[in-house]
Order: sequence, then C-alpha cells, then structure tokens
Amino acid sequence: MPAILNPGAGRDKFLFSASDAAPTLRAFVAHYWTVTWDLRGQEPYEQHVLPYPVVNMTFKPGRCRIAGVPRGRFTETLRDAGRVFGVRFHPGGFQPFLGAPVSSITDRFVAVEDVFGEAGHDLADAVLAVDDKAAVTVMDEFLTTRAPRQPDPATQLAATIVARIAVEPGITRVDDLARDFDLSVRQLQRLFADYVGVGPKWVIRRHRLHEAAARAAAGCRLDLAALATELGYSDQSHLTRGFARVVGVPPARYVRAQ
Repeated sequence: MPAILNPGAGRDKFLFSASDAAPTLRAFVAHYWTVTWDLRGQEPYEQHVLPYPVVNMTFKPGRCRIAGVPRGRFTETLRDAGRVFGVRFHPGGFQPFLGAPVSSITDRFVAVEDVFGEAGHDLADAVLAVDDKAAVTVMDEFLTTRAPRQPDPATQLAATIVARIAVEPGITRVDDLARDFDLSVRQLQRLFADYVGVGPKWVIRRHRLHEAAARAAAGCRLDLAALATELGYSDQSHLTRGFARVVGVPPARYVRAQ
C-alpha cells in the first residue's frame, strides 16, 4: 500500500490494488499497482501521499511519466472517473533502466519516452488500451527485455540497506548505518545518490515519519515525547516540526483526524 495520509477519508473515494511482477523482475520491481475511482456527480477529491524513497512509473491518459523520489508531500486530485496503472520499483531498482544516477530525476517527472525512447511511447499506448491483468503482462514483457540478467551488487546493497532502515526504527544515525555495512559515510552517500536518489539521512527521517504516521492512523494514543526519542529526534518539538512540515499538520492534530 502506498503511504496514503488520512487513509480513512479516502476509503470510499478510490480503490487501490497491487500485483506481483514476473519472478525475473522482482529484484527490481516491488509490485505493479492500480488506483481506480468513480466520482461522477461528486466534488473532486484531493489525496495526499507521503512518498517512499522509490521511483514510480505511472500511466494515465494524457500523463504517462516516471516520478523520481519526491522529497515533499505528493498530492493527487481525483475527479470524474479514472484509472492509474503504476510500477513501483525497489530502492535502487530503477537505476539499471535509467542508466544514470537516480538523483538526476529526484523531485522530477520525466516522460516515459524520455527514458525508453519511441518504445516508451508504444508502451504507454499498450498499457492504456488494456485492462489491469493484460497491463501486467505488457509491463512484464517490456521490462524483462531491458533488465539485466542479474542485479549488480550495488543495486542489491541499496535495496538491502533501505529495507533495513524501514524495519528497524532504532536506526537513526547515518554513521552507525554505514558502519553496520562496512562502508564509510561518503561511500554510503554516494551509493544512495546513484541508486536510491536521496541521501541516507533523508531516508532515515522519511521512514521515521512513516512510522509516526502509521501509528497515528492505527488509532494509537501517541506519547509524542517518547516517540520522538525512539525515532531519533532531539525532542518532541523537533518531531512535531518535521511531521508538520511534510504531512501538513502537527502529529496531535493528525491523530485526532483519524
């Protein structure tokens, strides 16, 4: 599931579903996903998303593009009826297809054909012309012909480090993380710039915000001072400022909204 903010509010507005990629692509692709909605006769709905440190490739009539990692909150406005088909890559998983540092597209949207040439234009037409099941087949075939037979060690290492950050809230310092993987801080920063698109400190902070938002959305009664300490913030005010800057409201108000 994407990091949907205020998930309860959108429950009756759209439907999210996900499908696995072909086994040969799973080192690169986390999953395919689809969002569908039918708001005909209703007001447009604005959905906010707290992005993960991943690249997405999305297909919607009139807008087929590759989204580098957005460092801020992402907002999508849904109106009338529609569908978006997307590919979520693993951290580091898009670099072999891009053939350039992933940081070169951070905070940017790039047309599919700008990366894949005329074949990307044909891909967009093919995906938009079929249903979700057939779109998965089209995407599997397209990416399989362009993926390396094996991910290079740097791709695997980047994915492993980001996965470790995601599941261990106690990771709060870049130097400790680098030491755990027998890297210098500079090596770790360079790896993330080339393969993830954002720095390790940003990834740590973003996953800690995901942790806070997930607990709030689950209806937890948060001890913000204790949570700030657990997630590596200097104090409760530090957590509150960081949360409000990205999510849009302070954590206490976000909790009440759930």
